[in-house]
This record gives sequence, structure tokens and C-alpha cells, in this order.
Amino acid sequence: MPRIRLERGPVVCERGVLAVTAWTRTKGLLGRSGLDPDEGLWIQPTGSIHMWFMRFPIDVVYADKEGRVLKLVHGIGPWRMSGCRGAKVALELPVGAIDRAGVEVGDHLVIEHT
Repeated sequence: MPRIRLERGPVVCERGVLAVTAWTRTKGLLGRSGLDPDEGLWIQPTGSIHMWFMRFPIDVVYADKEGRVLKLVHGIGPWRMSGCRGAKVALELPVGAIDRAGVEVGDHLVIEHT
């Protein structure tokens, strides 16, 4: 599992899952009861997410195709939708992960394959 960090250093999630096929993007986190504090789901390509049938809230980081952070969503709950114009990536994280890592709009996300 790759680690996802900010180019400037801080780790956003230690155990990232890449959802880059039609099936993995569609499935997303459906059926899960939560995310561990060090987990994240990188969905690409996408500019929006939905929380239909989800059981728990999440944080979402939207980024462009180069990984530049465009928008931060804190604690989006079940049965909601969210999107970001120009985004090609949605990184779904446990609630509080954005603040713990200090992610800011303009940061660059980096995927490290270990």
C-alpha cells in the first residue's frame, strides 16, 4: 500500500488504497464501517464524491492531476455530495486527518510506493 504525504513532508495517510479503475472508484468505501486513523482512499479520476449508503463521515482532499490541493472538506456525513471544479483526485480520509497532517489548499500530494 502506498503512503500519501505532502511534498513539504507531513504524511497524510500511511496506508493508501488507489481506486483508479471503474470498479474500485464506484465501490469506494461502500460496505465499510470506518477508516483506521492511518488509512486513505485515493480516487482518480474524479471531481466529486457522494456519501449515499455510507455509515460514517470522512474528510476529503480534492486535488488537480498534478496533486495540487484545490479544496478541503471536513467531516462530510452520510447522504451528502461534494465536488470541486478542476479536481481530478479525491482523497478520502478519516475525520480529523486533514487537520492532523496540516493539509492546506495549494499543498502538493505525493504518492510513495513502498
